[in-house]
Amino acid sequence: MRRPHIRSVAVAVAVTTAATGLAGTAFAGPSTGVEHGVTSQASTAASVVSAARAAAFAHASATGVSQGDRLHAQDVMIDPEGARHVRFVRTHNGMPVLGGDLVVHLSRQLGYAGVTRAADHAVKPAAAQAKLTAEQAEQKAAAAAKGDAGTAQLVVDAREGASALAYQVTVTDSGTTEGNGARTVVVDAVTGKVRSNAPVSDEFLSPKLLDTLQKRGETIDPATGLGTQGAGLAGSSLSSAAGATGYPKTVAGTGKSLFVGTVGLTVQQTARTTFLLKDPNRYGTETRDAKGTQTESFGAGKKITSSSKTFGNGTTSSRASAAVDAQYGITKTLDFYKKTFNRKGIANNSKPAKGMVHWGKKVANAFWDPTCGCMLYGDGDGTMFKKPLVVLDVTGHELTHGVVDATAKLEPTFVDEQGNQYGEPGSLNESLADIFGSNVEFFTKNTKDTPDYLIGEKLGLQQKFLRRLDKPSLDRLEGTIDYWSPEVYYTEVHAGSGVSSHAYYLLAEGSGQKTINGVKYDSPTYDGGIVKGIGRTKATAIFYRALTRYMVSSTDFHDARVATLKAAKDLYGATSVEYKTVDRAWAAVNVTAANTPAARH
Repeated sequence: MRRPHIRSVAVAVAVTTAATGLAGTAFAGPSTGVEHGVTSQASTAASVVSAARAAAFAHASATGVSQGDRLHAQDVMIDPEGARHVRFVRTHNGMPVLGGDLVVHLSRQLGYAGVTRAADHAVKPAAAQAKLTAEQAEQKAAAAAKGDAGTAQLVVDAREGASALAYQVTVTDSGTTEGNGARTVVVDAVTGKVRSNAPVSDEFLSPKLLDTLQKRGETIDPATGLGTQGAGLAGSSLSSAAGATGYPKTVAGTGKSLFVGTVGLTVQQTARTTFLLKDPNRYGTETRDAKGTQTESFGAGKKITSSSKTFGNGTTSSRASAAVDAQYGITKTLDFYKKTFNRKGIANNSKPAKGMVHWGKKVANAFWDPTCGCMLYGDGDGTMFKKPLVVLDVTGHELTHGVVDATAKLEPTFVDEQGNQYGEPGSLNESLADIFGSNVEFFTKNTKDTPDYLIGEKLGLQQKFLRRLDKPSLDRLEGTIDYWSPEVYYTEVHAGSGVSSHAYYLLAEGSGQKTINGVKYDSPTYDGGIVKGIGRTKATAIFYRALTRYMVSSTDFHDARVATLKAAKDLYGATSVEYKTVDRAWAAVNVTAANTPAARH
């Protein structure tokens, strides 16, 4: 699960390889959606960015850009069938625009082919001058989040159908956030009203769920035990730039995990009897020990070493055992995205994914932290939460939030005082994390964690899973829903995620009864009709392409329907069975063109 944050908008002044991901610019194959590496130079991508920016201003009535706006490229995607897509964030008169993101679509000849935009209105704020000083905004933010306010930054808040001049403030050591983490507070620069106040870190377990578990007296106590998984990560080719005897060098190691038995790991040997839990073959991905601190700096974590190639002992008596699960899950997630879509790292920039275990004291959660750019795993509180939450689908789920952060940046529409989030974009974010998290399991094929369409099935819950994709309403803990209705706007996002998760399952596997890997599924439809699935591979390719090309921060379920239809058209054609099945799967969860809400965003 993800507990949302309103992101600080970091704007690149110039288009660079790092800022746009040009070094890893990718092609999407028309038959599979797999992205293939590009040999084109950064200058080629830069020309695409230049053409997209020019097209955005030339077609201002469609794109919504206006005088005072500047567009800053975040990603460039070049498809073999000819389409080009450039994802932009926006500034207005030098101020970052919250909810101002857009994707400009171009033809092979770099002609304007359309736009996907978050804000459907002008982003120019109603008031040009702030009435509050930065210091006053910092004081209000500190009071709202009960912590230490950083420097207030003037922004334009263009979310939720209007534009306002506002201050954005990061508040650290918040007394209203689990683990005293940071919060991002947006304060109206004219009225002083707090427009939003949300945690920076993305938490797997929502406040609402934790409260429900506490009231029920139910604990989360995943079963542990040693087993053998086989070659695991050691199956990849190993190389060492240091030569046969020099250090450091890359070697095949072993990890004894808490949840998936004995697994192969790729590790770094730094001396004759010193091995580091770091994977040079996967961009230097590493897991460290936070040693009970609440640091958001990966550099402050303690490196995890062993005197042999084996890490952990399969129980919590070794601090390295949880680290094995974390490193295994992180690298398997990276492998899934790389081998399925040629996505090079979470942000597609060939940089390492990172993890820190033993984070904080008695922290009953796991986090994706965009500040750290890493996974943070608490050890549990020892009562309701018995063990570190380092199971495989949790890591796949949370790292997918990192992928969403790097692409569509889906945001909740509002957050309550307890930190629960609401709104369809947030629900879609949760759904995508469940969809791709389950795909990580199918990709990994670990016999100790059988691949399935269940999320959190190893957590030891009484209902035997946390959520499921085939019939989401079987989740009684969060009250997950099967079908769309206008009330979904007011549904907590983990409950609301069932709409698009159900649509994905129907697209992949179809309706009715089915047994996969020993798990029985029986997926219903809103209209009682039948859906014949197109297979998980094609369904996943469509949803990934929709996320990376056609979704933005405000995308709701009806927008997602359009995005997946566009993706299916790109990959398989507008008259294909795949395209028609996408349309049918959304109708089966009551998302249709006919019931699209009149007022959007």
